[in-house]
Amino acid sequence: MSAAKKINFLHLSTLIAVAILVGTEMVGASWAAGWALGGLLQLEPMVSHILEVTFALCGFVLLFYFMRLAVKHESIRE
Repeated sequence: MSAAKKINFLHLSTLIAVAILVGTEMVGASWAAGWALGGLLQLEPMVSHILEVTFALCGFVLLFYFMRLAVKHESIRE
């Protein structure tokens, strides 16, 4: 059996910082886009909230795929 690989804490801290920074930007911008479209199109408040949540979920999905790619390139294990 091969020995378990050690965790590289420098890479781990970099990935956590990237997740916080990019996640805040991506989800925040998505949420703001839903809010802006709701206001621009003068939609009902409930429809506007649904649009905001839908866009925010899209932001989370984009963040998931971004982090998956980031972990692939910046390996946590040595």
